Amino acid sequence: MNRIIAPSMLSADFGHLERDTQMIDRSAAQWLHIDVMDGVFVPNISFGFPVMKAIRKATDKPLDVHLMIVDPEKYAVRFAEAGASIVTFHYEATYDARRCIDLIHASGAKAGISIKPATSVEVLRDLLPSIDLVLIMSVEPGFGGQSFMEGSLQKIADLKAMRAELGLATLIEVDGGISSHNARTLFDAGADALVAGSAVFGAADPRAEIEKMLNA
Repeated sequence: MNRIIAPSMLSADFGHLERDTQMIDRSAAQWLHIDVMDGVFVPNISFGFPVMKAIRKATDKPLDVHLMIVDPEKYAVRFAEAGASIVTFHYEATYDARRCIDLIHASGAKAGISIKPATSVEVLRDLLPSIDLVLIMSVEPGFGGQSFMEGSLQKIADLKAMRAELGLATLIEVDGGISSHNARTLFDAGADALVAGSAVFGAADPRAEIEKMLNA
């Protein structure tokens, strides 16, 4: 089983973004998670292409880009061109998920789909063979620092069972309310990758917190 930690740069100090990016680059975290919000799909706005490119210059690690935006097919390719290794869009944000997947793959990036807490994993059954990653939101998307929703554990288990049933290797990622206190429970449930923002950047020793999650 994979164990991947992807610190969310949304919780970094934007006044010292290069410093924080390089700190994660030196850490045991395998990916950097980039949350992109448009103020429409979610009630918040975050960074776009210029900040993304600056982060790309400061690290060689994969950039795991999570698009919380409407009409993601309009921008997915641009994020791949800006340096995204993985581009994940929301199932709820598009009428043509297959087209978005195809655009991302054609741009050379891996394609992921995210689902909100109220969305069943069953909606992904027909799409699962075409994607590289599923991001299960364990909080409502749009803001950091929320508490983990316990019902997400069943969704992870259900998705793991579906993946096995279909004979796939699609990665399962979880985002929201994650720290070293629940990392082991999530990995045991079937998660491959965990996104952690405030738990990492709010820790006295962020790199040690990452190690604690990986070794939970």
